[in-house]
Amino acid sequence: MSAPSTRPPSATGAPDATGPGCGPEPGGSDSLSEAFWSVARTLRRSTQLALAPWEVSPSQVRALSVLTRHGDQRLGALADHLHIAPRSATEVVDGLQERGLVDRRADPDDRRATVVTLTAAGHDAVAAIGAARSAEADRFFAVLDERDRHELARLLRLLQPARTDR
Repeated sequence: MSAPSTRPPSATGAPDATGPGCGPEPGGSDSLSEAFWSVARTLRRSTQLALAPWEVSPSQVRALSVLTRHGDQRLGALADHLHIAPRSATEVVDGLQERGLVDRRADPDDRRATVVTLTAAGHDAVAAIGAARSAEADRFFAVLDERDRHELARLLRLLQPARTDR
């Protein structure tokens, strides 16, 4: 009988990441998860720099994206899509409204509720932000040839959980 493992069980139920390329190896090589998070942080920073001209936070960009995909939203529904508290959604919308990117109006079905809608400037910002993000992604992934980009996309899709808020 073998000794019990000293490693905590995986929170996701996924197999432990062990073996070549999955942990610190001689020569200082990073683990797979460390390499992944390093790349994610680098991409996040470069994207934030690319979005700086719009002075929008990542949460605000996500809110604009939800409004683009799903149309006008009550604040509570927007909070649900963003997976944040309603109070936090109010703060996100406040910042977008200050920039003229969204408007609030009374819900025609319930005057006590507020509906958030994109303005014309909001639609323009969404298009410009999308173009900037796409250009930054193209620049970031340019080190990979087309075959490697397709393979990376395939592998990342395997790791993505099914989402219902797209």
